[in-house]
Amino acid sequence: MNDRELFEAYKEQVYRLCYYMLQNRGDAEDVCQEVFVKAILADRSQIRELRPWLLRIATNECNSLLRRRRKGWAKETLVHLLSRPQISNSVEESYDRRETRTAFHGLISSLPDKIRIVVILRFANELTVPEISKVIEIPEGTVKSRLNRGLGLLRNKLGPIEKQKKKGEDLEWSNSVNAK
Repeated sequence: MNDRELFEAYKEQVYRLCYYMLQNRGDAEDVCQEVFVKAILADRSQIRELRPWLLRIATNECNSLLRRRRKGWAKETLVHLLSRPQISNSVEESYDRRETRTAFHGLISSLPDKIRIVVILRFANELTVPEISKVIEIPEGTVKSRLNRGLGLLRNKLGPIEKQKKKGEDLEWSNSVNAK
């Protein structure tokens, strides 16, 4: 596979991983570019599976940036922009989508780093457990336990949100009934 084919085949998957890990479009684009520069300069003759190899490079680059950021070497994280403009007739729909996306990114970013990367690789990049194991170089059992832990944490965090949402819907319904 030549360099252009490599880039075209995997650019979206690498970018998606970087975006979910870094929560910032500009940083994700920069890291994605770094990943492909490293991949193009590397000797790929011994690489059997390119996708896990590229995603491992992306994971390492993202983790390096996050480490530098934590140590104060990088600028403070900017508020992420919408990943793409949504065409909508309703301002309410657009606002709801934006609010949902922000809440989702907040939930994902609240997970511990080791768990977050596994959840992102599984659900955003649609990797299998064995592929995730290769990407981050940990046993499959560890991948499974981190996935399970991550889903449990997300469920616990979503519980209060769902209850509050339900209360809000009940309140709206009772107000509309009482108004009649």
